[in-house]
Amino acid sequence: MAALIAAGDNAGARNGRSERPIESIQSRSAGEPLMAIVSLRNQRITVYDAKGWILRAPVSSGTKGRETPAGIFSVIQKVEEHYSNLYDDAYMPHMQRITWSGIALHGGVLPGRPASHGCIRLPFDFAERLFDATAMGMRVIVAPTDVAPVELAHPLLFQPRPGAAALAAARVAEAQEAARKAAEARAAAATALREATQARTPVRAAENLKRIAEAQLAAAETKLGSGISAEAKEQAEDAKAQAVAKVAELQLQWDVANVDLQLRLDAVTSAREAAAAAETARVAAAEAARQVASELQPVSVLISRKTQRLYVRQAFKPILESPVTIADPDRPIGTHVFTAIERTSDDAEVRWNVVSLLGSGRAPSGTVEVGNRAHGSSSRGVEPAPTNPDSAKAALDRITIPQDVLDRIGNITPRSSLIVTDEAMSSETGKGTEFVVLLSGEPQGGIKKRRRSPGSEFRYAYPRSLPFWRSPFGSPFSNW
Repeated sequence: MAALIAAGDNAGARNGRSERPIESIQSRSAGEPLMAIVSLRNQRITVYDAKGWILRAPVSSGTKGRETPAGIFSVIQKVEEHYSNLYDDAYMPHMQRITWSGIALHGGVLPGRPASHGCIRLPFDFAERLFDATAMGMRVIVAPTDVAPVELAHPLLFQPRPGAAALAAARVAEAQEAARKAAEARAAAATALREATQARTPVRAAENLKRIAEAQLAAAETKLGSGISAEAKEQAEDAKAQAVAKVAELQLQWDVANVDLQLRLDAVTSAREAAAAAETARVAAAEAARQVASELQPVSVLISRKTQRLYVRQAFKPILESPVTIADPDRPIGTHVFTAIERTSDDAEVRWNVVSLLGSGRAPSGTVEVGNRAHGSSSRGVEPAPTNPDSAKAALDRITIPQDVLDRIGNITPRSSLIVTDEAMSSETGKGTEFVVLLSGEPQGGIKKRRRSPGSEFRYAYPRSLPFWRSPFGSPFSNW
């Protein structure tokens, strides 16, 4: 069994802790968080990496009439110091938004029961650490009951395209090589320009000396033209001869220096052309690498029984929509979240897990029913119930995706997901979001009272004022 380490309980309001401690796995090094599951009934959040849960903490969700909606979300905005633009500038530190209408994870006071206006309050210290550990797009599942993902294999679960990773690596290598060549070409152009600049010095020196020699020659010729003694005339003729020789010598030096300068200037032109060509190649290679990298971003696929359609989003943008066939379409299929968790040892395939969401009136096999979720107290110590893989497989068995649609779905990488649900896509799905799915049979007061608005309209986003806290993921949690 995994050893648990519990943080000490601080009763102060600043720490915002209920009577339950923060728990973290210590039997292994934690990977990056793949998903967070919030149990409304248990008032608890559990964070999972590819190998299982890595930490848990108590939460405080929405009260009656302002319930936190159950459904499927993802982190779409992170602001370290956030103040509510709905509730009197209420302080919401380490805010991680999951809807543009205002539902978020954030630090807050936990009285040991649901107490928010729809957000999910976390212990202050836990919210800070989770904020630094998570990435944009991390899946957040708000479940009526506490459920854990289980690994699953099925023919319908997408796999990476052969050679996609190798192609991406090749494009990155090409971009790096092109960047190296462009840097070398820029350096060569700079060297050529420096050498051309230096080559101007002997030209200018020869010009100046030649000008002086020509002036001396002119003076000697002028002197010869005047009435002077024979001795003075002889001296003037000697001076003229020397001046003529000096001018010829300096003319030769100037010619040689000019030839050298022209060669240097030609080298500058050639080097600049080579640098421009190398820069063009660098830009093209960088764009090719960026394009391949964008294609390797996680892909999200939603299949809705209600609309009988398949939708694809990538990097918070819609990519594809198509009809899909669901056998026995009038019979419920459930809501299941399949997540590509990590590559297999040979990198040719990815492993998948699944979380199935049940309504608050239904309990997984072997789970004891508990009281009203609004109180969230009687089941806090209960372990999450593993998802029933048979119901998830049965849902996949009923789906047929046209081959041309399969061919158009992007490359599958870890963190890609497939959502199969009875529900339609929520209107919360839009610009700057992943898929948002709300469970229609669960209270949604906390979202129905809010106005959806684009991410750019939020007023409060303050810079960090506290020292940067390094993420512990990738190392044991003993320092939590």
